[in-house]
Amino acid sequence: MAGETEQLFLVHFRLTPDAELPSLDYHGDGEALADGLLLIYSELSQSKLYHRIKWQLPDGTPLIVAELSQLPKFKGMAEGSTAWIRDRSN
Repeated sequence: MAGETEQLFLVHFRLTPDAELPSLDYHGDGEALADGLLLIYSELSQSKLYHRIKWQLPDGTPLIVAELSQLPKFKGMAEGSTAWIRDRSN
């Protein structure tokens, strides 16, 4: 389960077709739902997490970091991602 001071963020970025997916430091407990779509529990502020992710991506990569006030509902994402969020919501 995520810590009391951690917030849940939805992160999405889109790489160009010729760019390789970098090995990202999530700066927290993260799970990839799909290529470029992540859930991250982090103690960082939204702004700090945004910048730390941005600095790891190729220049010009579109990026959004959104703080979630509720657990998201989803299906059809990467194997294990539903169990990951359930384990952290108890």
